[in-house]
Amino acid sequence: MNKIFFDNWESIARTLIITVMAYITLIVMLRVSGKRTLSKMNAFDFIITIALGSAFATVTLNKSVALIDGILVFFLLVFLQYSITWLSVRNKSVKKLITSRPTLLLYKGELLNEVLKKERVTIEEIYVAARQHGISSLDTIDVIILETAGEITVIPKIESNHTDALENVRHYH
Repeated sequence: MNKIFFDNWESIARTLIITVMAYITLIVMLRVSGKRTLSKMNAFDFIITIALGSAFATVTLNKSVALIDGILVFFLLVFLQYSITWLSVRNKSVKKLITSRPTLLLYKGELLNEVLKKERVTIEEIYVAARQHGISSLDTIDVIILETAGEITVIPKIESNHTDALENVRHYH
């Protein structure tokens, strides 16, 4: 119980120096890798974010992990994320592997209840999305979509026959 609050000054100095250096390195790597690394997250991006956070915590608090090891892990995770996203914009198979498709939840005022269950979206979440758009009745909405990053999009009225923005939406007619 004797080292619960304080170990030694060397440990404090190491933690301070390593944390600052690891933080600066991580920020530089994220900036160099481009905006996509910091964009809204799909499941793949979320995993990378958690892994980076875990690596950051390990390198800053675990005395047996050298800074260069942490920097290598940061580099590898950012490089892998960059590589996978680079491939996903060039190869449909990779894109399908790492991102889901948007899903239609409501069409012309009718809820797709089986889709809601499958996607684990509650009616309350649909109501919130409608209210956020100033809509008080689902009957007046043409389309509600669950996007790939989890947000819900409400399109009150489809104004034309050209619906190219809805082409890849699952369950859209």
